[in-house]
Parts: sequence; structure tokens; C-alpha cells
Amino acid sequence: MPYPHVIVIGAGLGGLCLAQGLRQRNISFSVYERDVALVSRQQGYRIHIDTRGDCSLTDTLPTELYRLFRATAGVPLPCTPVFDSQLRQLAVLNRDGGTHLAVDRLTLRRILLTGLEDAVSFGKRFTHYRAGSDGRVIAHFGDGTEASGDVLVAADGVNSPVRRQHLPHARVVDTGLRQLYGKVPLTKATRSLFRDEMFAVFTPVIGPGKQFVGVAPVEFPEPPGRAAGRLAPTAALEDSADYMTVSFGSRREHLPYDDAQLKTMNGAELQGATLQLIEEWHPQVRRIIEHWLPESIFPLTLRTSVPIPAWHPSRITLLGDAIHAMSPAGGIGANTALRDASLLAAALGKAAHGQPITDALTDYESAMTGYGFDAVRASADNGQRMLGQDPLPTF
Repeated sequence: MPYPHVIVIGAGLGGLCLAQGLRQRNISFSVYERDVALVSRQQGYRIHIDTRGDCSLTDTLPTELYRLFRATAGVPLPCTPVFDSQLRQLAVLNRDGGTHLAVDRLTLRRILLTGLEDAVSFGKRFTHYRAGSDGRVIAHFGDGTEASGDVLVAADGVNSPVRRQHLPHARVVDTGLRQLYGKVPLTKATRSLFRDEMFAVFTPVIGPGKQFVGVAPVEFPEPPGRAAGRLAPTAALEDSADYMTVSFGSRREHLPYDDAQLKTMNGAELQGATLQLIEEWHPQVRRIIEHWLPESIFPLTLRTSVPIPAWHPSRITLLGDAIHAMSPAGGIGANTALRDASLLAAALGKAAHGQPITDALTDYESAMTGYGFDAVRASADNGQRMLGQDPLPTF
């Protein structure tokens, strides 16, 4: 097997982006994902891809897949208009002049999986790792199997079991915020629910107690299936209709339900509870929530990593939410994970050409923890100021 062989735990956006970058560099890898299929869990809908995220995808994807990504990405207004609960505009936060794309998460994940099917195994729950006698890393899975590699990468999200073993002192804490995610289909009838300026990168409508409704569009330039047939026929994309991601957020103590109750409520119940909470809001905001697709609604506890000092380098490393999960208030979590993936692929490319692996990973981790934890702090500051998020603890 070519050297190094990389074991990637997790087939989310970051893990698959890393795998694409490794394949571009002819580096051997295997990806293991605990979910039994790509669509096993609801993980959110629209994601904002900025200049750094776009550059990372340019670096890691084959040309035809990058073109497919851009062909399926919408271009929202490059700003963040802010409204109060009566739809009085409070501010317009202008974005920088770079790239701003509104992307459907599942569509992007399917693009990232294209061409990697031979190296991605689903239904593989990682349990722990151990050091092999030859210096390699042995990953163990819940089905009793194991895999051996020269590097183990944690791309397994905020609940990362790799992080818990490798960096047991690294904390992930509750932000104090709860969010309900859902979709409103964009049809001739529903488009009028949204003001023109709401077709922006993100639009928060902030009410009493900093409860909020967040709105963000996904408008496909052409149907994804048609775009795939034109640009990358091997990509398994389905035609999807345009929609608005619409979320409701609140401090946990302002909700009449605890976390356990939220998890047992179905979409219609979550929708009804939200309508009760915004009873005094502008009728147009209520109509938006009334048009939520009940089957699309799910609750989420918002958490954040706590930045930690540098750790001793080894053949275990991390990317994305596994090491720097952050509040969505900054809108940069996915972009930071993609940046990690691109940078780590380049570092492992240097290892493939003779640089000692630990030296390559030390360089990667030094850069990644710098910008990654900066993003955690910035997102926490935004969340505290705008949404009432708990202050970020110190290490």
C-alpha cells in the first residue's frame, strides 16, 4: 500500500473534502462513517460558502466536480439585513467583496462523495484506536473489525470519540441556545412571504429575549440532476426544489420544553410550539412559520468547543467540528472545516514526498488551531452579542 495510508473517521463535508484532496494527490486513504447512509440523519439545510470555502473546494475537487458545485450553488445578496419582531429593519451588515454562495448541504455532500465510493464505508462506528507495534495506528469499530493506517484523522464531528480519546481535556460546552431547523418551499405562493432583501446570505429577525427567526435562501441555478448530467454524469444528484431555510432560536430557559421533550416532539408539534412563542410577532413572520414543512423540522442543541493550548504532535489529528465546533452565529463553521481539509491534504502530500509525518502534522495543527480557534472566539462573540449565547469559557 502506498505511504502514507490515511484513515479518516467521518464522511461529513470535511472528511469527504479531505478524501478528495488526498485522491488528487494519489495518497491512499479509507473513510469510515458511522451512519448507514448519506441521508441517515438531518444535519441542516443551507450552508454559506465564502471565499475560503470556495478556494478549498477548488483545491481539492476534480475540475468537473468543482464546476458541478458552482453550477448548483445559488448567489444570495451579499449582506445580512437585521429586523426586529415587527419587521422593522434595524441594520444591514454588508459582507466583504469576496465569494458568497448559498449551497444545499446534501447536494454538496453528494458531490464530495462522487468518485470516492470505493473508499468510503458506511455503518462503521469507531470505538477507539491503539498504537501498532510498527508505529501505525489501529482503528477499532463497533462491529469488531479494525483498520490500520499511518495517520488517523478525526473528521467525526462535535461528538468525536477520537477527540475524547486523543485530547480528553478538550471541552465542548452548551451555548445555552436551542434551535429548530426547517424548510419553506419557494413557490409562487410562498415567495411573497419573504421581502426581497431577505434573499441574502442570512436574515435574522430578532424578538424579545433575543429569540430569533433566521432566514436563508437556497435557489438552484439549474436543477442539480440536470447539472450533473451535463457536467459530471457519475454524480448521483437528484433534482431539488428551491427553498428557504427557516430556523427559530431561543435561550433554553425561555422555552416551555426541556431538551428531552423537544427530542420527542414531531414536526407539527414543534411548529405549533413555535407559533405560540411568536404569537405577538409580525403576522408575516407567523405566516412564514406556518409554511414550515412539518417533516423538515428538527431541534438542535447549539454547542461550542473551548480553545485549548497546543498539544504534543502525533499521528492522530483532527479537523472541523471534531476540534473547533462553533456557534453558527459566525456563519463560518463549514468553511473552516473545508479549509482544514485542504490544508491537511497539502500537509499529507508533503509527507508522501518525504517530510516526516509528525512534522507535516505539526505544521498543519499549528495553522489550523490558530485560525480555527479564532473562528470559535469570533462566533461566540457574535452569538453572545446578537443571540444571548453564554460567554465562551476560558480553558
